[in-house]
Amino acid sequence: MPKNDFIVDLSLLRGSELVADLDAIRSYNPQRHEMEHLTGILYEDVETLTCAGYKDVRHDEFWVRGHMPGMPVMPGVIQLEAVAQLSSFFAQKHDLLGAEMLGFGGVDNARFRDVVVPGDRLILMIRLSKARRGRMIVADFQGVVGEKLVIDGVIRGIPLPVQAVKNHLATRAAQNVV
Repeated sequence: MPKNDFIVDLSLLRGSELVADLDAIRSYNPQRHEMEHLTGILYEDVETLTCAGYKDVRHDEFWVRGHMPGMPVMPGVIQLEAVAQLSSFFAQKHDLLGAEMLGFGGVDNARFRDVVVPGDRLILMIRLSKARRGRMIVADFQGVVGEKLVIDGVIRGIPLPVQAVKNHLATRAAQNVV
């Protein structure tokens, strides 16, 4: 794929200082422990609604042992989660939805074009095509290892009803339902 077909020119991402490290990502995204799938943010442009970050895929990831034994391949669902977390970071940092928390709203046209394995740096890029405050964001996304496109598609994010979820969990706990 020619470099100009990427959402962000890869040359802009090499050797640049981080826009956000893991601690800064945590100030916008609630995921922790084995569910954190971003390592850093490399680039953002509010005018074009683009953002790029990365996931350094470690040999001790929770999925490595079982997916698949002797041939660890990063699950597509984890790649999509990393894209969702990049989208959430950008939307929350710039208060695009006006929501306490952003959730996964769907994915369209996802294509997995090559494998991602431990030791890879998965570069993720998004470009928002819609941002409806209080309703939804829609973003084109790409994932690249080296200079090779490994995943692309469209992702949607929606505001999560945080208080409603907390109330539901409290009701379930009061009923001793696990």
